[in-house]
Amino acid sequence: MTVAFRNYFYMLACLGMFALAGCSSSLPPGTATAGPAEPPERDWYSVYFTQPGDPAMRGYRGGPEQHLAEAIQAARLSVDVAVLDLDLWSLRDALIDAHRRGVAVRLVVDSDYLEGKEIQEIREAGIPVLGDRREGLMHNKFAVIDRAEVWTGSMNHTVSEAYRNNNNLIRLRSPRLAEDYTTEFEEMFVDDLFGPGSPANTPHPVFSVEGVRVEVYFSPDDGVTRQMVELVSSAAESVYFLAYSFTSDDLAEALLERHQAGVEVAGVMETRQVESNTGSDYERFRAEGIDVRLDGNPDSMHHKVLIIDGKTVVTGSFNFSRSAEERNDENTLVLYDPQLAALYLGEFEKVFSEAQNR
Repeated sequence: MTVAFRNYFYMLACLGMFALAGCSSSLPPGTATAGPAEPPERDWYSVYFTQPGDPAMRGYRGGPEQHLAEAIQAARLSVDVAVLDLDLWSLRDALIDAHRRGVAVRLVVDSDYLEGKEIQEIREAGIPVLGDRREGLMHNKFAVIDRAEVWTGSMNHTVSEAYRNNNNLIRLRSPRLAEDYTTEFEEMFVDDLFGPGSPANTPHPVFSVEGVRVEVYFSPDDGVTRQMVELVSSAAESVYFLAYSFTSDDLAEALLERHQAGVEVAGVMETRQVESNTGSDYERFRAEGIDVRLDGNPDSMHHKVLIIDGKTVVTGSFNFSRSAEERNDENTLVLYDPQLAALYLGEFEKVFSEAQNR
């Protein structure tokens, strides 16, 4: 890690600690959230990171999904969930309980996981569940509650994802964002449109919430790689990334160009994906002098995150790959907020410090 990175991260970590100072004490140890501390306008989002290896998580209770389960339990009108797979008991129980209370509950999953025990129990309770029935993945990870808030990030709704893998889960309270995600959900659930057949019709692709710019992208509709390349190419100071899969040559070129221009570039990639993927950009980054490392989690580092200039965060289900760009159903958010970036930089530093520098 370079001196510039150490100093830059120290400054942003201080901002992150300031942002966390007013967080609710009801959250489990190690959980990050962004409000309702100073400034008060940040109370519309909360961020949670998994804690693999934490002894407190060995009982598979108290992880990030408990907050999503509580939100589902508080739902009054509707809960729509689109996720690759679901086997978390707390979410199964919350969805079934909501359904029995009269809340409209709907679920879309990838067909490869349709026969899983917990998904079958959800179906048997009378909740409609739709599989994508296609070769590409229904790789989304989101929930929309009461058409007023969205939960998304990198975390599939499974035990391994919530307790053994590195992941992020973010809650955003915004009716406009909920409308965007509901539109995408209904393309799949109502219109039976998946993958390349899904139209580009997001109602609010760009908007602001209390001064924070939000950009909303879905794949393969919206050319997400192009948007990421433009963001990276605009970086003036730093680009940090956490990547489960990284085989996108266009994004790699943009990072290399910024590195050669003197911008601080550093990242962590999932070890087994680097070792197994054809076209991984890991060795190329190392050869060009970028401080990229193999993750230190014996399970999986599953994040898909970019942090640009300490003020912009990209997160969601989108791996940096051709499949994510062209074949899979994916969701991606870009949020322009230094306070949020400080929280994600805290997670980056943790994963980076545990990674293998080889």
